Amino acid sequence: MLLFPAIDLLSGQAVRLLRGDYRTATIYSTDPPALAASFAQAGATHLHLVDLEGARDSGTPNFSVVEQIKKTTGLFCQLGGGVRDLPTARRYFDAGIDRVILGTAAVEDPDLLAAAVAAFGPKIAVGADVQDGFLALRGWTQQSRRTLPDFCADLEALGVATVICTDISLDGALAGTNRALYADLAHRTHLAIVASGGVSSLEDIRALRALGLSGAIVGKALYTGALDLKAALEAAR
Repeated sequence: MLLFPAIDLLSGQAVRLLRGDYRTATIYSTDPPALAASFAQAGATHLHLVDLEGARDSGTPNFSVVEQIKKTTGLFCQLGGGVRDLPTARRYFDAGIDRVILGTAAVEDPDLLAAAVAAFGPKIAVGADVQDGFLALRGWTQQSRRTLPDFCADLEALGVATVICTDISLDGALAGTNRALYADLAHRTHLAIVASGGVSSLEDIRALRALGLSGAIVGKALYTGALDLKAALEAAR
C-alpha cells in the first residue's frame, strides 16, 4: 500500500485543519518545499498536495508552491483543490504533477469528468469527501445530496481509476480512521481506493493495507509526532 504524506497549502504555508474547518488552521511550516524534502529524506515516494484556497474558492493561488515542491523533491505528487476545468489540470501536468484530483467538479459536472478521463486517463483521480453520509463540496463548505456508493458506481462507469475517499468527521482528529467505510467501499467497487482522514497509528495503516487499499494519506499524525514516517512507511509495505 502506498503512503502519502499530506501537505495542505493555505497562503503559501503548510497547515492542517480540523474536520475541514478553515477557522481551525494551524501552521506547521512556512516553507512547504523544505517540508516536502524532509518527507523525501525519510523515505516517502509519494506526496498528497491540497490547495485549500483553490478548493474553497477555485483557482490556483498556491500553484508556485506546488510547482516548487515537485521540483525540489521529484516525488510522485498528486494534487487536489480548485481543479474545475481541463486547462487547470493541464497546467498542473505541465508543471510535473503526476495525478490531479477532481472533487467538486467531479460531482457537479460529470461531462467535465468524462472529458478529463478521456484526455488524461489514469492521471485523473476523484476526491470523494463524505460528511454525514453525503458528498461535500467546495473545500467541504457545502454539502451535496449524492451518496458515496452511488457516486463511486458512476465513477466506475466513466472509467475513473482512483478515488481518494475522506471521512470529514475524522479528518485531523487523530481518532483513527473509518475502517468500516473503506471495507464496504472495497467490497462494492473495483476502484483503486486511497483512504484519508484520521489515519493516526500504525494499527490504522496495517488495517487499511489488509483491506487491499491502494493507498493511505497521513497528515496531522505526522505533524504532531503521533506517527513516525519511517515506521509508517514500513507498516504500509
